Amino acid sequence: MTVPTELTPLTPAEAKALVDQGKAILVDIREPNEHARENIASAALAPLSRIAAGEADAAAGDKLVIFHCQSGMRTASNAGRLAGTCRGEAYVLAGGRGSRLMELTDKRAKPAVFFGGKTRIIDFALSNALNSGIRRIAIATQYKAHSLIRHLQRGWSFLRPERNESLDLLPASQRISETSWYAGTADAVFQNIDIIASYRPKHVIILAGDHIYKMDYELMLQQHVNSGADVTVGCLEVPRMEAVGFGVMHVDADDRIVSFVEKPTDPPGLPGNPEIALASMGIYVFETDFLFDRLRRDTEDPASSHDFGKDLIPYIVEHGKAMAHRFTASCVRSENEVQAYWRDVGTVDAYWEANIDLTDIVPALDLYDQNWPIWTNVELTPPAKFVHDQDGRRGTAVSSMVSGGCVVSGASVRRTLLFTGVRVNSYSALDGAVVLPHVQIGRGAQLSNVVVDRGVVIPPGLVVGEDPVLDAKRFRRTEKGICLITKPMIAKLALPA
Repeated sequence: MTVPTELTPLTPAEAKALVDQGKAILVDIREPNEHARENIASAALAPLSRIAAGEADAAAGDKLVIFHCQSGMRTASNAGRLAGTCRGEAYVLAGGRGSRLMELTDKRAKPAVFFGGKTRIIDFALSNALNSGIRRIAIATQYKAHSLIRHLQRGWSFLRPERNESLDLLPASQRISETSWYAGTADAVFQNIDIIASYRPKHVIILAGDHIYKMDYELMLQQHVNSGADVTVGCLEVPRMEAVGFGVMHVDADDRIVSFVEKPTDPPGLPGNPEIALASMGIYVFETDFLFDRLRRDTEDPASSHDFGKDLIPYIVEHGKAMAHRFTASCVRSENEVQAYWRDVGTVDAYWEANIDLTDIVPALDLYDQNWPIWTNVELTPPAKFVHDQDGRRGTAVSSMVSGGCVVSGASVRRTLLFTGVRVNSYSALDGAVVLPHVQIGRGAQLSNVVVDRGVVIPPGLVVGEDPVLDAKRFRRTEKGICLITKPMIAKLALPA
């Protein structure tokens, strides 16, 4: 039998179906400590550092082998080696073990997921940069990047070189080696050192593009310069035992980082406030030359996973000067925002809650603040329209956000967020619904506590949110009772004509 030389990508849904049917096994190539913190119960552990030829094949028997890691970077960059460990067919689970946003990221990267009626998640980090006076921006992409790249081309092309502005899209393109994609977050920067250096920046700010928050990066940069730090790390103050899922900064009284612990079981508290911990936001400020030196050192370390949080930051903490910057010192709040707002919308429940919260009378996140606008791709659409005014067939929306191009035709919409171009047909009712662009809601449909993916056509009379058992059979239902509805799920429905 011919030994495979590459891995065939599968979506999380495809991988789950093969495993459920008994046709495949999952093989986790992460290290034992990573597997112990979080794992898929049915996955076999075969650490990349020790995996040998034939090992995966022996574990699989006559089944297919599906490899996975945390983010998909290790599987992608070691595809040939992994394929060689089994004699049969080998696959890679696209995006690692699958985003906690489930099928919402089957066709798009998390930063490209829609949020707030008009924007994408990445628009918040990019708008923060623009509003902070940053005009040179580069975006490294890898996993299912087409939707993200298309959005950036359409919505962020106003940055002009003749005004000393730029937006560089940096997809993984094997620029260093014909066999290497981005092996980690630090490697994504290292592979593009020449592009960054061409602009001759004095400082570089590294951002994660998958969180919802408003922050003035200039204030963090000022602290970095004034402190003389080698790196400044953006941090959130969180209850100590809620920090177990983060990288945690142990700081002294001056907020100098004395140790960095990745996802600790017993997070260190703050001096003078032991029940509060500092969790990393994945935001880092460096002097450019220092960053390049550290990246070159890291890429030569065979034991490194080439990740900022796991490798570079701990090294600098031990051998240099690392300072913590508290989010409360630079978060942007309007007069209507009582507390500093930061959300990781990385699960279906968190995503639903953050969107629905925007329908509150005074939401925790103020999208109406003209002093700190959230920039995005603005589609040309007509105004929203509400039609029919008869008992039982009245187009209404209460405590809801309705975007341009929507038509609510003789339907009831309550505590709901409608993205661009949604049509809600007569006699239907939505309550607690997050409906992504260009969805069609059929007549008489009743939907409660749902997230409906882009372009879904809801059949007439469909009821979701009343029967938990039936909902769980047909859709992705979370522990909190939120149902995610996608096109493939609707296609599989055996509804009577």
